Amino acid sequence: MAAVARAASFAQELEQHGDIEVGVVLDTEGQTGRASASVRIHAGREVVWPLLTSCAEALKLVPGLVDCKVLETASDKSWQRIRQVVDYSWFVRKLTYDILATYDEPARVSIERTSGDLSKLKVSWNLTSDGDYTIAQYKVDLDPGFWVPRWLVRVALKRDLPKMLRALRTRAESVAHQPP
Repeated sequence: MAAVARAASFAQELEQHGDIEVGVVLDTEGQTGRASASVRIHAGREVVWPLLTSCAEALKLVPGLVDCKVLETASDKSWQRIRQVVDYSWFVRKLTYDILATYDEPARVSIERTSGDLSKLKVSWNLTSDGDYTIAQYKVDLDPGFWVPRWLVRVALKRDLPKMLRALRTRAESVAHQPP
């Protein structure tokens, strides 16, 4: 019976995520976690890159993100200090934190929390070209620094990560295939 249940759960995840690969590891307490995901996008890196480095686009792509404001930008545009506000659910208070986003255009974005409500947030986006496609790989290392129900952490990573990558793919492909 347990094997059948596991197989059904695996089939449901495949159906839910399709071609988006997601891996999640939570600590035994469920408070900290790491996740990685990747998606293949039918658009070049020159299309995907500005979507990953724009607060306006982040508000459309990231579940629960309700505010994103650039505080400072390097003169060479190699980094930005950004304030983000996440209002994920009534289970968790609204979170405000500042991040430092470092850019290696058009291949990598590195993000690290510098202050605010989260204890730890490290994110990286790696973009690789594959012909007419871009492979976007996302990694996150998260420690909220306060108690959060384990199921909420798992849902946030397992459900919302594919949702974010699917939104990125849809947005990038719509931009790439717009008539001139």
